[in-house]
Amino acid sequence: MLKFTKMHGIGNDYVYLDAVTTPAIAERTDLPELARRLSDRHKGIGSDGLIVIARPTSQSGLTDAVRMIMFNADGSEGAMCGNGIRCVAKFAVEHALVSVNARPLLVETKSGVKSIDYTMDNGRVLSATVDMGEPILDLPRIPVNVEQLDEVGDAGGVHRLSIKSQGRRSTDPPKTLEGTFVSMGNPHAVFFHPDVNAINLETIGPLVETHPAFPDRVNVHFVQCISRTEVRMRTWERGSGITMACGTGAAAVCVACVLRSRTERSILMHLPGGDLRMEWRTGDHHVYKTGPAEEVFSGTWEE
Repeated sequence: MLKFTKMHGIGNDYVYLDAVTTPAIAERTDLPELARRLSDRHKGIGSDGLIVIARPTSQSGLTDAVRMIMFNADGSEGAMCGNGIRCVAKFAVEHALVSVNARPLLVETKSGVKSIDYTMDNGRVLSATVDMGEPILDLPRIPVNVEQLDEVGDAGGVHRLSIKSQGRRSTDPPKTLEGTFVSMGNPHAVFFHPDVNAINLETIGPLVETHPAFPDRVNVHFVQCISRTEVRMRTWERGSGITMACGTGAAAVCVACVLRSRTERSILMHLPGGDLRMEWRTGDHHVYKTGPAEEVFSGTWEE
C-alpha cells in the first residue's frame, strides 16, 4: 500500500510519493511501470506523471534539501519539470521534510540543483519562484541532429525541418516548420503562430516529438505573441501528450521570444492551466519562473 498526494502547478498534474519518510520507495526498480499505472486517467489516479521526493544523493553534497525523481506518463524518466518542482517545494516545506531555515530550498534534479524561493501564508506555500538555470542553445547539446534539419540558423535562431504525413489533407500540418530549439534540462522546439488555438496539436505534436532531428524526442510548443510583455502557448509534452502546462517549456518559450525579438525579457505567459511569470535575466542569464502550486488530494494506492 502506497501513500500518495496528487498535486498540480497550473494544471500540470503529478502523483507525488514521499521517499524521504519512506526511503525504500526511491529504490524501487518498477518506478517506470508504477508511473504508467498511476498516471492512467481511466484505470489509475490520473496524471501527467509520477514524482518521487527523496533525500539528496551523497554525491550532491546537499543537506537540508530534497531530490526530485520524475517520470512521464509513459514511464520515461524526465530530467526536470518546472511546474512539478514547485509542488515538490510546497510538499517538502508543508510536510516538514526540510527545516524552516531551508530557504531558498535546494532541489537536486537530473539537470542539476535548482534553487526555489517561495511565499507563505498561515503555514501554506502559495507560490514559488524557480531558478530554471541557463538555457542551452548549442544544437548538439540539446540534442538536435542537424543533419535531419532542412536549414540550420544561428544559435537560438530559426531552424527549418520538414514534417512528413501520408496522404496529405487540408487539415494536415504544414510541410515545413520554422522553429527555435532550446534545452532547459529537457529539449524543446518552439514555433510561433498567430493563433495557437487553431493548431491541430493532436496531429502535429507527435510528428515533431518523434522527428529524426531529435534523438531524445522533444517537447513541442506553439506560441502566440499578444504584446511585447504577454504571450499564449500550447504544449505537446514528450511522453505525456497534450498537457495543461509545461514549466521547462515555458522557460524555453521565454528564451525563444527574446532571441526572436518577439517580447521583452519579462513576460506574462498564458497556458491552458493558468498563468506564469517568466523572466530571462541579463545578470546571470538564468530563467526564473513564478507560479502557484496546489495540493488536490491524498490517498493510498492498493498494489
